[in-house]
Amino acid sequence: MYSWLPSVAILARARRFDLLLSVPLMLEYESVLTRPEHLAASGASREDVSALLDELAFVGKRVELLIRTRPMLLDPNDEMVLETAINGCADAIVTFNERDSRPAAARFRCSVVRPGKVILGLAEETE
Repeated sequence: MYSWLPSVAILARARRFDLLLSVPLMLEYESVLTRPEHLAASGASREDVSALLDELAFVGKRVELLIRTRPMLLDPNDEMVLETAINGCADAIVTFNERDSRPAAARFRCSVVRPGKVILGLAEETE
């Protein structure tokens, strides 16, 4: 499984940040994380993914999508990330896909950062 996801759940549970989630975003997470190649690479089972998604849903802040922005991104599967961020008034979108997300996010005054940078920044705050 993606090694940074459990860290996200732990930090969100500690209320170090708000993890914004929408129904379409959770469905996309499930779709991606349960792909056979991802399960094989991570050694995770579908049950492991389900447990992780349950934890994210528990600690996350549900965002209702009132504003629709599609299409703004090259990959239609990334649109729900942008819509969740906009509707949740996010300060940042945390993603490995900076290049594709940055121009659209900038239109809504939302920064785009990589997961490692955020986790390191949160770790530095606790030192």
